[in-house]
Amino acid sequence: MPCLYVLNKIDKLYVEELELLEKVPHYVCINAKDKWNLDELVERIWEELDLVRIYTKPRKRVPDFSAPVILKRKYSKVEDFCKNIHKSLADEFKSAYVWGKSVKHNPQKVGKDHQLFDEDVIQVNKK
Repeated sequence: MPCLYVLNKIDKLYVEELELLEKVPHYVCINAKDKWNLDELVERIWEELDLVRIYTKPRKRVPDFSAPVILKRKYSKVEDFCKNIHKSLADEFKSAYVWGKSVKHNPQKVGKDHQLFDEDVIQVNKK
Protein backbone atom coordinates (compact mmCIF):
# COMPACT_ATOMS: atom_id res chain seq x y z
CA MET A 1 0.00 0.00 0.00
CA PRO A 2 1.54 3.34 -1.01
CA CYS A 3 2.23 5.83 1.73
CA LEU A 4 3.11 9.53 1.65
CA TYR A 5 3.85 11.59 4.74
CA VAL A 6 2.84 15.25 4.50
CA LEU A 7 4.58 17.66 6.85
CA ASN A 8 2.76 20.94 7.33
CA LYS A 9 4.01 24.29 8.70
CA ILE A 10 7.39 24.16 6.97
CA ASP A 11 7.74 27.88 7.64
CA LYS A 12 8.59 26.91 11.24
CA LEU A 13 11.57 24.76 10.18
CA TYR A 14 15.16 25.78 9.53
CA VAL A 15 16.63 25.44 6.03
CA GLU A 16 18.96 22.67 7.21
CA GLU A 17 15.99 20.66 8.49
CA LEU A 18 14.14 21.10 5.19
CA GLU A 19 17.18 19.95 3.20
CA LEU A 20 17.43 16.86 5.41
CA LEU A 21 13.71 16.04 4.96
CA GLU A 22 13.96 16.43 1.17
CA LYS A 23 16.31 13.41 1.10
CA VAL A 24 13.91 11.15 3.01
CA PRO A 25 11.62 9.07 0.74
CA HIS A 26 7.83 9.34 0.96
CA TYR A 27 7.85 12.81 2.56
CA VAL A 28 6.49 16.09 1.22
CA CYS A 29 6.85 19.35 3.09
CA ILE A 30 4.07 21.93 2.66
CA ASN A 31 2.56 25.01 4.26
CA ALA A 32 -1.19 24.78 3.80
CA LYS A 33 -1.88 28.26 5.17
CA ASP A 34 0.39 30.02 2.68
CA LYS A 35 -0.16 27.36 -0.05
CA TRP A 36 3.55 26.55 -0.33
CA ASN A 37 4.56 23.40 -2.23
CA LEU A 38 1.01 22.16 -2.83
CA ASP A 39 1.78 21.51 -6.51
CA GLU A 40 4.61 19.19 -5.41
CA LEU A 41 2.18 17.38 -3.10
CA VAL A 42 -0.29 16.77 -5.93
CA GLU A 43 2.48 15.52 -8.25
CA ARG A 44 3.85 13.16 -5.59
CA ILE A 45 0.37 11.73 -4.93
CA TRP A 46 0.06 10.84 -8.63
CA GLU A 47 3.53 9.25 -8.58
CA GLU A 48 3.03 7.26 -5.38
CA LEU A 49 -0.37 5.91 -6.46
CA ASP A 50 1.07 5.09 -9.89
CA LEU A 51 -1.91 6.54 -11.76
CA VAL A 52 -2.19 8.10 -15.22
CA ARG A 53 -4.72 10.62 -16.53
CA ILE A 54 -6.00 10.01 -20.05
CA TYR A 55 -8.09 12.72 -21.71
CA THR A 56 -10.70 11.98 -24.33
CA LYS A 57 -11.20 13.79 -27.63
CA PRO A 58 -14.49 13.36 -29.48
CA ARG A 59 -14.21 13.40 -33.26
CA LYS A 60 -14.09 16.95 -34.76
CA ARG A 61 -14.15 18.56 -31.30
CA VAL A 62 -11.60 19.83 -28.80
CA PRO A 63 -10.28 17.50 -26.06
CA ASP A 64 -12.14 17.34 -22.76
CA PHE A 65 -9.58 18.28 -20.10
CA SER A 66 -12.19 18.60 -17.33
CA ALA A 67 -12.73 14.89 -16.63
CA PRO A 68 -9.80 12.54 -17.35
CA VAL A 69 -10.07 8.77 -17.30
CA ILE A 70 -7.88 7.54 -14.43
CA LEU A 71 -6.00 4.27 -14.91
CA LYS A 72 -3.29 2.39 -13.01
CA ARG A 73 -0.03 2.73 -14.96
CA LYS A 74 0.33 -1.03 -15.44
CA TYR A 75 -3.17 -1.12 -16.99
CA SER A 76 -2.85 1.86 -19.30
CA LYS A 77 -2.82 0.35 -22.77
CA VAL A 78 -5.39 1.51 -25.32
CA GLU A 79 -7.31 -1.75 -24.85
CA ASP A 80 -7.47 -1.18 -21.07
CA PHE A 81 -8.69 2.36 -21.69
CA CYS A 82 -11.47 1.09 -23.99
CA LYS A 83 -12.56 -1.58 -21.49
CA ASN A 84 -12.65 1.06 -18.76
CA ILE A 85 -15.03 3.20 -20.82
CA HIS A 86 -17.29 0.31 -21.93
CA LYS A 87 -16.80 -3.38 -22.75
CA SER A 88 -18.35 -2.97 -26.21
CA LEU A 89 -15.88 -0.20 -27.08
CA ALA A 90 -12.99 -2.68 -26.88
CA ASP A 91 -14.89 -5.12 -29.11
CA GLU A 92 -15.77 -2.44 -31.69
CA PHE A 93 -12.27 -0.88 -31.66
CA LYS A 94 -10.81 -0.07 -35.09
CA SER A 95 -7.97 2.34 -34.29
CA ALA A 96 -7.14 5.32 -32.12
CA TYR A 97 -5.34 8.63 -32.50
CA VAL A 98 -3.14 9.69 -29.62
CA TRP A 99 -1.57 13.06 -28.79
CA GLY A 100 1.05 13.28 -26.04
CA LYS A 101 4.31 11.89 -24.68
CA SER A 102 3.64 8.28 -25.69
CA VAL A 103 3.83 8.98 -29.44
CA LYS A 104 6.48 10.41 -31.77
CA HIS A 105 4.04 12.41 -33.89
CA ASN A 106 0.96 14.35 -32.77
CA PRO A 107 -1.48 12.83 -33.57
CA GLN A 108 -0.36 9.28 -34.25
CA LYS A 109 -2.56 6.34 -35.22
CA VAL A 110 -2.13 3.46 -32.76
CA GLY A 111 -3.52 -0.02 -32.04
CA LYS A 112 -4.87 -1.75 -28.95
CA ASP A 113 -1.42 -2.62 -27.60
CA HIS A 114 -0.14 0.97 -27.46
CA GLN A 115 0.99 2.03 -23.96
CA LEU A 116 -0.54 5.38 -22.91
CA PHE A 117 1.37 7.87 -20.76
CA ASP A 118 0.14 10.38 -18.19
CA GLU A 119 -1.89 13.24 -19.72
CA ASP A 120 -2.15 11.68 -23.20
CA VAL A 121 -5.19 12.57 -25.29
CA ILE A 122 -7.00 9.79 -27.18
CA GLN A 123 -9.63 9.63 -29.88
CA VAL A 124 -11.05 6.14 -30.42
CA ASN A 125 -12.44 5.07 -33.81
CA LYS A 126 -14.95 2.23 -33.90
CA LYS A 127 -15.54 -0.27 -36.73
